[in-house]
Amino acid sequence: MSPRTRSGSSAGTAVAVVADIMAGVLGLWILMYLLEANRANDLVQFVHEVADVLAGWSRDLFTFDEAWARVVAGYGLAAVVYLFVGHAIAGRLGRR
Repeated sequence: MSPRTRSGSSAGTAVAVVADIMAGVLGLWILMYLLEANRANDLVQFVHEVADVLAGWSRDLFTFDEAWARVVAGYGLAAVVYLFVGHAIAGRLGRR
C-alpha cells in the first residue's frame, strides 16, 4: 500500500468518525428528550447545547403540533444528513 492510499484512508476514517460522533450527540439528545431527562443536569445541558448547534439549520424546520415530533424530526434529520454526507465524503476519500 502506498502512503497516499493510507493517508486517504485515514482521512476518510476521520471524517466518518466525526460524522458518527455528531449524529451520536444528536441521537443522544433525542433520547434524553423523549425520556424526559433532568434539564438541570450538567450533562443534559451540555448535550442539548451541542445538539442545538449541530441542528441549528433543521431544529425548527418542522411545525408538528407535538413537541416530541418536532424534536425527533428536526434533530433526527440533522443526524441522518451528517451520517449520509460524512460517510459519502469518507468513501470518496478512501478511494483516492
